[in-house]
Amino acid sequence: MEVTPTNIPEALVLTPRVFGDERGFFLESYNRQTFAKLGIDYEFVQDNHARSTGNVLRGLHYQIKQPQGKLVRVVAGEVFDVAVDLRRNSPTFGKWTGIYLTDKEKKLFWVPPGFAHGYFVLSDEAEFLYKTTDFYAPEHERCIRWDDPDLAIKWPISNGPPILSEKDKNGCLFKGAEYF
Repeated sequence: MEVTPTNIPEALVLTPRVFGDERGFFLESYNRQTFAKLGIDYEFVQDNHARSTGNVLRGLHYQIKQPQGKLVRVVAGEVFDVAVDLRRNSPTFGKWTGIYLTDKEKKLFWVPPGFAHGYFVLSDEAEFLYKTTDFYAPEHERCIRWDDPDLAIKWPISNGPPILSEKDKNGCLFKGAEYF
């Protein structure tokens, strides 16, 4: 597993070894021992699978209690994936990092607990898989606006406004958010 740091040291891009031939390919997307050696020593408790059409933006979501670390990857299509540091005592508090994830490159993105997370679908549709370190707890879920002026995330949006859920349309501003 190759590790590439981002501008936020704890958020990591992971590139697995892919073994391919004329029959197809094989890769190991998760191995607890390998990940523990990389400093990602968490028990994953839930796997999620989302499918979205093009121009959909989901996020920026987080849970203020039962914070979830997320190990994310795209198995069909392409997304721009974003993590925002919400840890008040962190030197990167309020900073964001983003990465393009595609089914062709097969990279994974580690979003640690204490971060908000979101993604924008660039392909006609995308399938997104992620493992979480804690269970979904809707009563603790929070949402920060994707277009918050203080965060100034450079989303690669070019086909008009993104498609948003009501929750994402009504997200709070970063200044009014709850932090860790």
